[in-house]
Amino acid sequence: MADIKTLRKTLLSNKASWSVNKKLLDIDEIPKYTTGASDENLAISSDVKKMDFNKLLAEAPGNPFLRSRQIAMGLSKARAGEREISLGTPHGADYEPGPLGALPGSVDWRSRWGWPWITTVRDQNGCNACWAFAATALVEAMVRVEHAVWCTRSEGDVHKGMGAKCANLGNIGSALDWIKNNGLADPDCFPWTTSDIAYAPTGDRNGRTVKIPAYSAVGSVQDQKTWLDSVGPLATWFGVWHDFFAYGSGVYHKQATIGGQPNHYEGGHFMLVVGYDDSAQCWIVKNSWGTGWGQGGYGRIGYGECDIDKYAKYGLKGNNPDPWTKSRMHSGNMIESGNGSLHRNFEMLATANGTQIRHWWRDNQAAGFPWVQGSLFGNDAACCPTFTSTTFNRNFESVHLTTGKRLHHWYFDQAGSVWRDGGIFGPTDAAGVPGFIQGNYNAPGNFEVVVRTADQKLNHWCRDGGGWHDGVRFASGVAFSGPSLLQSHYGAKGNFELVCVLNSGKMQHWWRDNDHGMVWKSSSSFGSGIQSPPCMIEGQYGAASEKNVGNFELCVAAGGKVQHWWKANYSDGKWKNSATFGHDVSSVVALVEGSFSFNLELIVLRTDKKLQHYWRDGAGWHEGPIIGSA
Repeated sequence: MADIKTLRKTLLSNKASWSVNKKLLDIDEIPKYTTGASDENLAISSDVKKMDFNKLLAEAPGNPFLRSRQIAMGLSKARAGEREISLGTPHGADYEPGPLGALPGSVDWRSRWGWPWITTVRDQNGCNACWAFAATALVEAMVRVEHAVWCTRSEGDVHKGMGAKCANLGNIGSALDWIKNNGLADPDCFPWTTSDIAYAPTGDRNGRTVKIPAYSAVGSVQDQKTWLDSVGPLATWFGVWHDFFAYGSGVYHKQATIGGQPNHYEGGHFMLVVGYDDSAQCWIVKNSWGTGWGQGGYGRIGYGECDIDKYAKYGLKGNNPDPWTKSRMHSGNMIESGNGSLHRNFEMLATANGTQIRHWWRDNQAAGFPWVQGSLFGNDAACCPTFTSTTFNRNFESVHLTTGKRLHHWYFDQAGSVWRDGGIFGPTDAAGVPGFIQGNYNAPGNFEVVVRTADQKLNHWCRDGGGWHDGVRFASGVAFSGPSLLQSHYGAKGNFELVCVLNSGKMQHWWRDNDHGMVWKSSSSFGSGIQSPPCMIEGQYGAASEKNVGNFELCVAAGGKVQHWWKANYSDGKWKNSATFGHDVSSVVALVEGSFSFNLELIVLRTDKKLQHYWRDGAGWHEGPIIGSA
């Protein structure tokens, strides 16, 4: 075993293009990491047919940056009725596509078009599980790229789900096949562990998995670069030699010897390719050896080095995120579902014929994005329901204020494709629009509802396996409650957050400290002259990784217009009014940040009792179509 001092001298003598990790001391031996890759059944790059990107990219992605690249590369054409692509972002990262058909000199998905796209580096921690980590990293990256939302998946779910032990080798194709057939769950469903324990996920696993289609083998280096530019990251096989364990920075090329002694082959390894750099002639990879290796867990490997281009690289397109992943991204009477060819249709519930409820949906792949009327149900709705999607078999669930001053629960049974009555519950003096979410307590997670009552307080109810339970009443002088309840990334357990409107016309932010006693606490008040229910989500702006709190985005009607407010959770934590827009607005009934990049989608109830869509991209707020009556 060579020491670090000897390796440093070797690299200096050979004028190597890379250097040893600065954290390693001269007296240290070269460290040892586990790999775990089997190359069984991997396709040889030269045997893979050239990709037909025009066929592959026939359906327009929601990511406008990718759409622009596909059009600029001549891989796709803009279609009639397609939403105009506006590539400006609120933090100024405009995109210039470059010459028609020309690949860029470099691509790096860690930061592209002013946004981060890659989840944090993990550590396989002594287990031969690189294949599970690379597959998980690929799924997480493509959910982010295709649906503009951070997604945390569990390497343990695929590892133990396949019956693997830490001593076993594995294959990326086998892992992706298993995920294709079974989905990939979050860590709270079944965590990563180096212990060889039995696979025992939570009972609601089916409702909390990201589903993927068949994956693609990408053969030639040219096709791999085109994929990286116009689709997303790729998983790769790589042959690890002993000196690679000590890599720190630069472009890695294997040394034939270390201090005159042969370099040793250590085994195959899978990693995620997040980009390339032609000027440096290298791939940019995300490893699974923790942030202490390389450049914070990332490295650069020369083209063709250590057989990195011998086998095809593997990519995904068209994943279907789980309701858990999107749970903070919608509030009010509309969600983005997993329906449609690209798993991004909007589903909406609104009142109809007085007190009935109509299910609407928007086809988010068809030209012009048409709204379609669905089924009618119920007969006691006093206002538009508050709508969500849950881990109960991915069922849609809704709660609405009744004409009898109670709350009524309905759910869409995905197995039977029918709306079913979930029963009446709640206070006998309900007097507001309810906030409604599925939280993370228990599995499946409890339902949580907060609604204004006639005594001008807020009443919190929850439903567990034993039914609905009346919780505390808190606050005072509340004029309006709304679909503004969410479970944020604040706190280890995820604090509850909501905003109500006081009799003074100000909005009041409340939060429940779920780590310390589950007590509701008041926070800042803001705004003035508000006389309608607020609608709030936690979005992706400000969330630098899947571990960060995104900005709170809030829209509320005032004076016939919409006010957009946001809370900068990553900086000063203050509420700011960013825009006032629209006309003839009575109330805001839905707010969604969906798969159309990081756009906000808004549904308002107009003064003429009709529903209208507004949306915001990098160029600002746009007035959309009037959908129908409510």
